[in-house]
Amino acid sequence: MGEEMSWGFERGRVYNRRADIHARFGGQQQGGIITPSKHQLVIIITGEEGLAHGYADRLRPDGVFEYFGEGQVGPMTMQRGNAAIVTHSANGASLLLFRKNPNGLRFEDEYIYEAHHIEQAPDRLGNLRDAIVFELRRVAAVVEKIDEMAPTSSDLGELRKRAFAAANATPGKSKSTASVFERSRDVRDYVVARAKGHCEGCSEPAPFLRVNGVPYLEPHHIRRLTDGGPDDPRFVIALCPNCHRRVHSGADGSTYNGKLLASMKAIEA
Repeated sequence: MGEEMSWGFERGRVYNRRADIHARFGGQQQGGIITPSKHQLVIIITGEEGLAHGYADRLRPDGVFEYFGEGQVGPMTMQRGNAAIVTHSANGASLLLFRKNPNGLRFEDEYIYEAHHIEQAPDRLGNLRDAIVFELRRVAAVVEKIDEMAPTSSDLGELRKRAFAAANATPGKSKSTASVFERSRDVRDYVVARAKGHCEGCSEPAPFLRVNGVPYLEPHHIRRLTDGGPDDPRFVIALCPNCHRRVHSGADGSTYNGKLLASMKAIEA
């Protein structure tokens, strides 16, 4: 789903870090990666002043945003905020990118981690060191792409195996891991096949068939407030468009989401 808002943040709008982020979610008040302990959320901040510390965040022509990890002096290590970015999808956490500007923090979009690589970059003292560079894709672009991808198999057991492999994949360096598109497709294919043509929320038949003959159902990520990208199939449910909109936009959306979570124990026994 390509919602205009993620966690109440509107794309392009400027927010105050203290009032709009820390007052609502808590989390570290310093640094560029915020990991609130009581919310399924990782917030990352980019900005020109990061160049002074060797953080040369940039957008690639293929749509990937390259984001430098945290750690001002010496080699960056895969811990704390850096580890939170790598594991955000497997943990059911949303990854939100903000850009620092003179008036506050502008919400750019929700992203998903695809891979990372190491490159040489100066630290705060000017010494070259190993820097972790995360390769992130917009969730909306991932959803759009996998909507066009046909299922890889019709065998439920094989689809389940692929979905759990996608969810449990240890994300790593770019050339050694399946793309976020492939992993997202594997989770979607299994969840939709598991539903056997019926909404796993209201039990009604899918409203229509896709062009490829597959019943039209939408994967909903129960642990996240927005959808897109891989997640543990035990927390992803196949919904008809009506139920999906209800959980995101309905007055009883959060209550309904809780009911869906409870029903998952029987669905994915």
